[in-house]
Amino acid sequence: MAETKKIKTALVSVFHKDGLDALLAKLNAEGVKFLSTGGTQKFIEQLGYECQAVEDVTTYPSILGGRVKTLHPRVFGGILARRDNEGDLAQMAEYEIPEIDLVIVDLYPFEQTVANADSSEQDIIEKIDIGGISLIRAGAKNFKDVVIVPSKSEYGLLLDILNNQGAATTLEQRRLLATRAFGVSSHYDSAIHNWFVDFAKKD
Repeated sequence: MAETKKIKTALVSVFHKDGLDALLAKLNAEGVKFLSTGGTQKFIEQLGYECQAVEDVTTYPSILGGRVKTLHPRVFGGILARRDNEGDLAQMAEYEIPEIDLVIVDLYPFEQTVANADSSEQDIIEKIDIGGISLIRAGAKNFKDVVIVPSKSEYGLLLDILNNQGAATTLEQRRLLATRAFGVSSHYDSAIHNWFVDFAKKD
């Protein structure tokens, strides 16, 4: 398996849109296709770029007030499929699963919501990201084939890579981003766990 991988399709699912413009501009210039949902899709389209709706891939709408958008085999299959595995590739073809080479995520602001004194318990619960954290873990697990950008803090790193070598990454670069992704995941889950522990102490 070649270590250098070309980025052809990017799934973008972010809460905060700031800082995303330059990255999207470079990806678009490199011919990368965008796939997204809701507000992120509108943001991408407002910048003048074409963006396929995740709903068009899954054939399911966003449901439960936005709680379920990307959680679907056609999305996660596209991220987790091993490009050198004939069985995986056959199932992708059978179930019309598109390859997703890059995943860009910025999670719901759980810690900021907890820190806001005006936040209710329900406000905090709704800021527990499910789809986003799952996308991060899936992309990081399959780093041999997929680039994962787990927070806006990593936009600059990917932009530097794109500027230096175009829409292609090395295995070492993908592994570095996967390492950072699991760091983001670990920190996020720890923050949620700590809030539940503190909340229980108040009862």
